[in-house]
Amino acid sequence: MAHPKRKISKTRRDKRRTHQGLSEKAIAICPTTDTPHLYHHAYVVDGDLYHKGKLAIKNYTTNAQ
Repeated sequence: MAHPKRKISKTRRDKRRTHQGLSEKAIAICPTTDTPHLYHHAYVVDGDLYHKGKLAIKNYTTNAQ
């Protein structure tokens, strides 16, 4: 198996990784409610849970507070 002749320093490794930045998340506009949301995610509008533009759960409340 091939092995590097010398250890790659942390600085050199980090310099190489600086160009691997994150891209912005794509945001969709719901055709039903006209609210922005993340693609492939359910979203709450006025207490109702929507997914793929359809009402999934009416009077939805989250447990996280």
